[in-house]
Amino acid sequence: MGNSEDFVMAKNIEPNLKTISSYLKLKKSENFIIPEYQRGYSWNIGQCDKLWQDIETFIESGASDPYFFGTIIVDCSEENKFSLIDGQQRTTTFLVLLKALLLNLNKAVKSISNDEESESLRAGLTANRNKVMAILYKADDEDIPSMLKDFDKAKNVLVLENRSINELFKNEVKNILEAVDYETAEQNVFKIPRKQKNNKFTNHFKNFKFFYEKLAQKTESQLNKFAKEFLEKCQIIEIRSWQIEQAITMFNSLNSTGMPLSDADIISAKLYSNSGNRKDEFNKQWEEISKLASKLDSQGIADTNSILMQYMYINRAKNKEYLNNDSVDVTVPGLRRYYTDINKELLNDPFNLCGELLNIERKWEVVRDYPAIKLLLKFNENVKLFLAGYLYRHEVDKITEEETSKISEALLRLFVILELVDAGYSSKNFKTFLFTENLNLVNKDISLDVIVKNFSDHITKEWKRDDLKLLITDYEKNILVFLNEYLYAKKNNLRFDFPDNVNVEHIMPASGRNIESIRADAGITDESEFKGIVNKLGNKILLEEDINKSISNEWFKNKKLNSIKKKSGYKDSKYAIAQKLTDFPTEIWTKADIDVATKKVADRITDFIFSK
Repeated sequence: MGNSEDFVMAKNIEPNLKTISSYLKLKKSENFIIPEYQRGYSWNIGQCDKLWQDIETFIESGASDPYFFGTIIVDCSEENKFSLIDGQQRTTTFLVLLKALLLNLNKAVKSISNDEESESLRAGLTANRNKVMAILYKADDEDIPSMLKDFDKAKNVLVLENRSINELFKNEVKNILEAVDYETAEQNVFKIPRKQKNNKFTNHFKNFKFFYEKLAQKTESQLNKFAKEFLEKCQIIEIRSWQIEQAITMFNSLNSTGMPLSDADIISAKLYSNSGNRKDEFNKQWEEISKLASKLDSQGIADTNSILMQYMYINRAKNKEYLNNDSVDVTVPGLRRYYTDINKELLNDPFNLCGELLNIERKWEVVRDYPAIKLLLKFNENVKLFLAGYLYRHEVDKITEEETSKISEALLRLFVILELVDAGYSSKNFKTFLFTENLNLVNKDISLDVIVKNFSDHITKEWKRDDLKLLITDYEKNILVFLNEYLYAKKNNLRFDFPDNVNVEHIMPASGRNIESIRADAGITDESEFKGIVNKLGNKILLEEDINKSISNEWFKNKKLNSIKKKSGYKDSKYAIAQKLTDFPTEIWTKADIDVATKKVADRITDFIFSK
């Protein structure tokens, strides 16, 4: 007889090899649950296509052995509820695939000839249709005839309950499963506002549509074979656990064919588990975090993992965790390891940590539209880690654009150098310096003036002005075009901002039907010389996208004289340098003009880098 520990393990873990049909077939009182901390449904057409190809290849191979779809981990701690710890993406996809299969089976059963030769095929199609209906609607054999006559009886049958605080479209599976036909499904599902054509649909419907159209291409015989093979010869291993913490631990240690949970998913699961009898309160707070993160992510600022990373940087700097005898260790632990191992006490108070994460997000909401911030974020993802550190010292309502712009410019000067020099972020002049300075950024007792001086002293010590000026003169990419516009506007006390759809305009076109004549007018005869000068900073400005589309290949005289209101010129552009060019003394833009303008840009940016 085994010991008591063996008995507990036997009770708390139950692995079973199951066919797709037996895995998905539930009793009337049972249903799957997508738990609160899971991510939203994220499988796309690419992943569904891979799944489809795997099934098709298996069927075509004629293999006698079953096809394995990986491990699914289920928490059964809530009676009659199967909470999907690992497998929610696959389970959701299996359900919409089965609905697509059912609609095609219904058509096939109706269309097949009612004769003796087709009797066997019709029986197979009918049997497979009934199996699918038993899964999707928990229908007994005697229920199916009346359900086929009145499909309203298939409604409100709960198979999959989505509790995820990260899922924006909780009713999509229900809307698809309850539709009597494809057209009704398309009519009933959610349409994303301001999206066109297929982009207006959610992943749930796009994937359902993909499977529906693939299956519609099959003959009745092929459809019957697909249904039989998928339902009875494709398998998963279902591991049931009666302890949520144990189920999550198993997930972390097992390799699965499903999409792995992100660090944020794992951390939120731990927080959820530690929230005790306040789980509803935690769910509301985490849902707010997720919604704000989704909004910030759509603006290219931060998702939930990024916010957790920023807080890790803040906490490590605040507690001087990477400072050892005045030496800075720039090694960064993995996000999951930091929260669940190195500093796991952070998870003991879920509401405090959630408050810290919300605090970071709300500060990003305040500063995200500041022009200096938008400019800074174009340079390097790592700037967010250190700007978040400085913002941490302020209350949300005490943040000002003036002060935020000042710290942003200090960071910007360093990251402009990173853009120019032949060195990576991980080199000591960048990463080591920033880790050291982050100790000051999070410390409200260190003044902003001291921090700015530290940046200035570091830059002056490590780089030579003439070297950087030469690199700017030879620079041919586009990010510094934005910086040049920002600095020009600032010098002239003008407001600078830019939308996402702003274009970088070549004053002398880089191509086009008139390029030979334009080059000749500019005094450039050699093509290699032209290529070496056309992308210099002195030949680039910012310009509204719609105007740039209409004038980008025109002669300079047309660009500078025509009104922007006709979408044909620089006049009245909101960008200061374009406006200035309308007063240019000649109607030809030459090589010499580009050289002069490039020198001005190089001086302007160099002065900024070495400013005090």
